[in-house]
Amino acid sequence: MFALIMLIALAITGAVWLLDIFWLRKARPRGVAESWAVEYSKSFFPVILAVFLIRSFLVEPFKIPSGSMMPTLLTGDFILVNKFTYGLRVPLLNTTFIEIGHPQRGDVMVFHYPKDESKDYIKRVVGLPGDTIRYEGHSFTVNGQPLEAIFEGDYEYDTAGLNIIVAKRYKENLAGHEHDILLHDIPVNKNGEFVVPSDCYFMMGDNRDNSEDSRVWGCAPEKNIVGKAFMIWWNFDNFGRIGNSIH
Repeated sequence: MFALIMLIALAITGAVWLLDIFWLRKARPRGVAESWAVEYSKSFFPVILAVFLIRSFLVEPFKIPSGSMMPTLLTGDFILVNKFTYGLRVPLLNTTFIEIGHPQRGDVMVFHYPKDESKDYIKRVVGLPGDTIRYEGHSFTVNGQPLEAIFEGDYEYDTAGLNIIVAKRYKENLAGHEHDILLHDIPVNKNGEFVVPSDCYFMMGDNRDNSEDSRVWGCAPEKNIVGKAFMIWWNFDNFGRIGNSIH
């Protein structure tokens, strides 16, 4: 929605600027000042253009709305997403016109939620096209290989209702990519086997028992990719997180 608003503003201010260059300026009597519409369009067009290009092809900011990616990302983290790691895409249409790379296991990726593409989700890439993912409770295998996880200790966090939740923190190794995950001492009913289709990715939250992810709604299509999360640039409640890279 924001990209659409930016595009409309860019089109309007650009059209007024061009109209002034090719017609209004010539028709305006000498000594008569520009109208406010022309003045503001000429001032804002370069700024809007720069912001639009940066957000579309370089980096885009996002805010983490939930705890599904704890302990990697916390609710309230403001992050930056690299828009060109996985290729340059046409704004709004989101089709790739220059291929640069593809998601890898372990990447933290932002994508349009498949069941409602107006929403952006952020999860970790667990399965690539063609992979077989099997999950039974807290046990996961990728192509028959179990994910190695080493216990690190207890992890406490607050919920929205101010309840203290105690989880177990593990260091997981996903095809050589190490990252922390959280598991809870509760029964898990998300069991099954999933073969990832072509041009699709199996996504999971690091807070494994508190994440609605590919175990629920299936895979994230290639066309829904937004970009790769790489840095926390702000957190109002914890300044120490500012500048942390996202692994």
